[in-house]
Amino acid sequence: MWASTKTCLESSAPESLLSLDATGTLRPEIGRSRHETRCTLKGLISEGTRKRGFLYGARLDGRNAETAGAVLALALILLGRNLPAAPSPVEGTKLFAQHCAGCHGADARGTDHAPPLAGSATVRGRSTSELRNSIHDGIPRFGMPAFELPADQLDALAALVHSLNVSAADRTVPGDAVAGEQFFLGQGQCAACHMVDGRGGSMGPDLSNVAHEMTVEDLREALLRPSAHITPGYELVTVRLRDGKTVRGFSRGRSNFDIQLEDSNGRFHLLQESQISAIHEDKESAMPPMKASPDTLQDLIAYLSRMTGVKPGASTVSGLPNGGGVDFARIEHPKPGDWLTYNGTLNANRYSDLTQINTTNVNKLALKWVYTVPLWKQFLPDTEYYHENMQYFGLEVTPLVADDIMYITGPQSVYALDALTGREIWEYSRPRTPGIVSDASLGTNRGVAILGDKVFRVTDNAHLIALNRTTGKLVWEVVMPDEPQHYGSTSAPLIVKDMVVAGVAGADWGIRGFLAAYKASTGERVWRFWTIPGKGEPGYETWKGKEPTFGGGGTWVTGSYDSETGTLYWPTSTPYPDYDDQDRPGDNLFTECILAMNPDTGKLKWYYQFTPHDVHSYDATEPNVLVDARYRGQERKLMLHADRNGFFYVLDRTNGQVLLAKKFINRLTWASGIGPDGRPQLLPDQDVTCPEAAANWNATAFSPATRLYYVMAVEDCSVKLSPGSWKTLHPPVEPSKKYLRALDIESGRIVWENPQIGEAEGKRLAGVLATAGGILVYGDPIGDTVALDQRTGKPLWHFPTNGINKASPMTYTVDGKQFIALAVGPNIMAYALPSESEKK
Repeated sequence: MWASTKTCLESSAPESLLSLDATGTLRPEIGRSRHETRCTLKGLISEGTRKRGFLYGARLDGRNAETAGAVLALALILLGRNLPAAPSPVEGTKLFAQHCAGCHGADARGTDHAPPLAGSATVRGRSTSELRNSIHDGIPRFGMPAFELPADQLDALAALVHSLNVSAADRTVPGDAVAGEQFFLGQGQCAACHMVDGRGGSMGPDLSNVAHEMTVEDLREALLRPSAHITPGYELVTVRLRDGKTVRGFSRGRSNFDIQLEDSNGRFHLLQESQISAIHEDKESAMPPMKASPDTLQDLIAYLSRMTGVKPGASTVSGLPNGGGVDFARIEHPKPGDWLTYNGTLNANRYSDLTQINTTNVNKLALKWVYTVPLWKQFLPDTEYYHENMQYFGLEVTPLVADDIMYITGPQSVYALDALTGREIWEYSRPRTPGIVSDASLGTNRGVAILGDKVFRVTDNAHLIALNRTTGKLVWEVVMPDEPQHYGSTSAPLIVKDMVVAGVAGADWGIRGFLAAYKASTGERVWRFWTIPGKGEPGYETWKGKEPTFGGGGTWVTGSYDSETGTLYWPTSTPYPDYDDQDRPGDNLFTECILAMNPDTGKLKWYYQFTPHDVHSYDATEPNVLVDARYRGQERKLMLHADRNGFFYVLDRTNGQVLLAKKFINRLTWASGIGPDGRPQLLPDQDVTCPEAAANWNATAFSPATRLYYVMAVEDCSVKLSPGSWKTLHPPVEPSKKYLRALDIESGRIVWENPQIGEAEGKRLAGVLATAGGILVYGDPIGDTVALDQRTGKPLWHFPTNGINKASPMTYTVDGKQFIALAVGPNIMAYALPSESEKK
């Protein structure tokens, strides 16, 4: 029943008071008269349906117990029976009008003198006690004085300000949310521009988490008066170009010298100052004010108030297609200026057909822009592993470029940049996960994958997420492992057909490794391959000790794909424990392997194990480069692999046959060679083991012009501190040394080598890029970006960044101009040749 009696207290003095808002919750009412708003309990329970404005009826049933309590509290206050446990809202509004309204506005929405205190994301993130302290102490640097008020008045003011910022998610909002959803997706046409949980368009702000981001009042204001507060990045502008054309769209990013504009078709226009004649800024939002009945408005607010973020689990919808999507055919056959997957091409060969930068002009290469990634946004882990490894920390990401937009990752973050200038278009970030181990705990991540209108990356705790390419908002999120264990993830996913293939890290902490494929549209898992077989599965017999509940076999390096044979290739890491083998006799499949798989089913076609029963931690997680070439007089489908164990392999990738296995380092003590059966010919154990790690995950490259394979090789040895221990020392004689080496794939012979000055220990390894321009680009241990002649190894150019090089370079074009980009330390650095105007 709804009551209708309205008995107002006899007073008409203007005053800041309280009312019951659309949610049935007590709210301060700024700037209304006592006569208008100070009513008895009966007056607040008005008859009939919901009314527009500040006063709303509240149905007193179990579902609205919170509302009933709020109404009763107000009644007790008005009757002079104040509740001693809570500050008086009425007192708070009086104090606000007396002390705060002059600067912050009578409605607390801010003025030219002070920021808003109502509907403020900044204020919303602060506790009542923090707000109380700010009021008491003031904020001198922003001109806010201290208020030496009695404790009860400080409490009342702080409670009032806090109440003005309660998010919609934390309120009980009346209305029919189901009807609101139907209106959003249907008659209201809201989904044409706005996305919610993967449904809808991307021209307007993503609303999947809007209930946490806005108050109920904010939602109402945004629906009825959208032009009052336009979300940054969604301002409409019209740009008149010097050639007479005009472009109209949303200003996604802007500086004094350029603008990043997205038009109504989802296409980005990256415009430079030299192209622009004039820019007109619209004052009105692209979204029209909502015209609907009060009931429909309240239903929509009720629906939006339940939007509290995308939850882990496969999505039930695939979203709407977006302009500028990248289909798989484009990834299979990229244009020379594109870089659409981690290694540039699915064959994992870091070789580009671009020739604009070449041996004749690379000495003129110049730094064009730098983008610095904030490495940490949260408190860092205080662990031994962290302290040992952060001294070497640098970004390991390889940027991707599609449609002139660059996508990069940092610790738990993704960024979209203007590939011409490095200007940020959007950022996605999430908190770091406590308790993570190994490199994932450092924030290590090597990049994204893209398909259609989505960008994909793994998180530190082995989740796979999909973001909208236009907005950077979360579309879906899935948890890859069934159990937490010590799973992490660091590698860039790989797109194969309509699937996202991703691996996991943590083998040296005892995980049971696996590789899995997920539908790119929804995140639904298609298949999973366990690298440590279960009882009754093939390979189980190679673990002859205790039953392998866990056993290593991480899959933390991005694989490669042969579309002609329909084969996915993926490398695996060490068994667990990696140095102590007493409980794992046998070959320990499928660790230290290359897996050749059917990408549609995850079924194994063949495998090759580089180091059976490894006791030296020789992860096989190095690049597997797929090459079609004439080899020893016969056209062959080859796989090139320089392993951490010190041997360079050439395999027939159709069946795993070893065609060549030759050491590519000089100091190798654990095996004399690889036998006709493909197995290492072991040597007796020695006090000193060489190599410790002859190569690593960093990119390698094969040039069809030189028929040489390029790899950063490490000549190093180690001494175990104790049997079974992972702790090692480098022997005092023959210090470690790095060499960039060019290998003849026919014989394995080292054709040339370039010794590297700088630290060889630690994790300062960087990959290489070869181009049809005859150059080889890499980052050296001392902190330079370097270009060599592919044929001779002769240095042609260098740029001293003085940063930590751990990543692998890539190349792309924008408007016909070739760039070379590389992550150095916390920076993305892009180089290009000078323009004609710059030469003058």
